[in-house]
Amino acid sequence: MSRDNAAGPVQGAERVFELDVLRGVALFGVLLINLTEFARPDLMATDEQLLSLPTAVADGVLHELLLWLVAGKAYTMFAFLFGLGFYVQMQRSTARGGNFDVIYLRRLFVLLAIGIAHALFLWTWDILHLYALAGFILFALRGVSDRALLYGGIGLAVLSMPLYEVVDRITGFSEWHGLPSPYSDEAILARQAASESGSYAILFRAMLDFTIADWLLSGALFGWLAWSLGRFMIGAWVGRRGWFQDAASHLAGFRRVMRIALPAGLIICGIGELLRVHAGGPWLPEWPHWRFTGRIVGQFGLPVLTLGYACAIVLGLHTPACRRLLAPFAQSGRMALTNYVTQSFLIAFILFGWGPGLGLAGRIGTLHLTIITIVFYAAQVWLSGLWLARHRFGPLEWVWRTATYGHRP
Repeated sequence: MSRDNAAGPVQGAERVFELDVLRGVALFGVLLINLTEFARPDLMATDEQLLSLPTAVADGVLHELLLWLVAGKAYTMFAFLFGLGFYVQMQRSTARGGNFDVIYLRRLFVLLAIGIAHALFLWTWDILHLYALAGFILFALRGVSDRALLYGGIGLAVLSMPLYEVVDRITGFSEWHGLPSPYSDEAILARQAASESGSYAILFRAMLDFTIADWLLSGALFGWLAWSLGRFMIGAWVGRRGWFQDAASHLAGFRRVMRIALPAGLIICGIGELLRVHAGGPWLPEWPHWRFTGRIVGQFGLPVLTLGYACAIVLGLHTPACRRLLAPFAQSGRMALTNYVTQSFLIAFILFGWGPGLGLAGRIGTLHLTIITIVFYAAQVWLSGLWLARHRFGPLEWVWRTATYGHRP
């Protein structure tokens, strides 16, 4: 076995089925939130436009349910699995005598390049570049103790975004750039006009301006970097325990954790959403900080509910009826990079009017977008199965591996 192969990602026979399924489930949640949220007010549609839709009431109810049950949880699971996968790769590379450090850093640089290109030219909410940056920090922390990895991860996972918001409120950092707000109706309508102009250059510039204001100059990149790193660290800590790599031997533990985390997470996240949505409502005393408090409460509930979901899925995979329902997600999970980028083309096709795009931003609500998500992701699962029946890697996974090792697998 060559040293490159020794340091490489897991082979087909080594893959952890539970992790592939979890990755596939998380990928569905990422698409659902990306598509529905980008079509909501502040981004590509105004309140007035969406309230005029015939599905406005159903859209509003479904949107609140998605914020409670899915938003943030899919990203949390995705990031957790990235950290867990990091440890699995390091463990197996060390056992084989491979040069893990060099190969893994190459993988991160290639992922960073893919992510930057993805963010600039296709999808402004790209997470690949963010994961690559957090991956470099996790790599630097690979030798820290279990205690530092766990407690540091929990601290960052829970407190990073609330602290970012507190600092931003005190300093007004996100307003220092002096640019017009990217969330005003005027800015939204300008992005819609750019989308429908028929010129990719105009649309590119509008999305670039949004990314600069919303992501870079606001400092959001640093808050989300800490947010992701915390989840990476928790995933790496769990990887050291070996629970998911040998799930069958730890089902009793998964069951105990699920019985606590799932209801607790649902309650905490539910309280957070109620405080955020009903701020200023008749059943709350007058206080200007209810919405902010709701967001903080929700951040505490996010990892708890995600943990409950993960345990429930693992337990389901060891029940025949649930396994038949969940097993197909492993096919899309094995091609997560390809499917994630492909989803960006769907979002662009639905919301943007450039080229063959339908330009439905402002004219389609959460209900119809959820139906589109379910149909499209079912197609991704099916096509992933067809592809993997003939190939070892997804197309972009093949490119990523080839660029990492300098030769075709």
